[in-house]
Amino acid sequence: MKALDKYNARVDAARSLLCIGLDSDIGMLPAAFSADESPQLAFNRSIIDATAQYAAAFKFNMAFYEANGADGWRQLAASLQYLRQTQPDILTICDAKRADIGNTSAAYARSIFDELGFDAVTLNPYLGRDALQPFLDYEGKACIILCRTSNPGSAEIQNLRLPDRPLWQLVAEMVVADWNENGNCMLVAAATNPENMAHIRSIVGDMTLLVPGVGAQGADVNAVLRAGLNSAGRGLIINSSRGVIFADDPRTAAASLRDAINACRDDASLQTV
Repeated sequence: MKALDKYNARVDAARSLLCIGLDSDIGMLPAAFSADESPQLAFNRSIIDATAQYAAAFKFNMAFYEANGADGWRQLAASLQYLRQTQPDILTICDAKRADIGNTSAAYARSIFDELGFDAVTLNPYLGRDALQPFLDYEGKACIILCRTSNPGSAEIQNLRLPDRPLWQLVAEMVVADWNENGNCMLVAAATNPENMAHIRSIVGDMTLLVPGVGAQGADVNAVLRAGLNSAGRGLIINSSRGVIFADDPRTAAASLRDAINACRDDASLQTV
């Protein structure tokens, strides 16, 4: 099954657009896990067990595992294996923002898709199509390309003006017109910029968007749904990381966010024509 089909099937089955980010910073783990032989794995298993019923996707931020060296990589692989074994219908995203010259990108793609077995990966478009081609060639995997991100400094580059439009708009146009030949592209569109998200939606049609910025970054769910739902009432992977995994009760936090998203989805005024 292609990654997009897998995600859409899970959205319908779980009635959820929620993605839970496993940003399992070893320095922030609750004390109950710190003494474990594999603290990141133990923590991730607990989060998966508590929240999976409310999730359509899980996103692993590679930085927090790579920072823990070889043992972090081991715990990442074991966490992903546990997720696949217990929740095989949930989309798995590698948040790595990769891109490099062709043979290096090919090695990154093999690492992420073949060795680890992720369904999707985040990619940086700055090096151009040839750097992303090894990922794009995996027709069954999803390539989630940075377009409009949520960090405060994103405007320094992404808002640079071309003669008639900002750079992020050109990225969206290039992806939908030229890079999506295999129908496996998605875009990152920040919840903190709903006006830009609405413009991205108008450019890319029904393409699915990964949406950071909900939860700890405080973006408005209602604005996100108004800006980003596609014609099928899907098209969004709404991520929350710290706001769920480091909550006092992750299960309740995930359920509450999933329900808040669904309340907005059910609002007739949000339905696209």
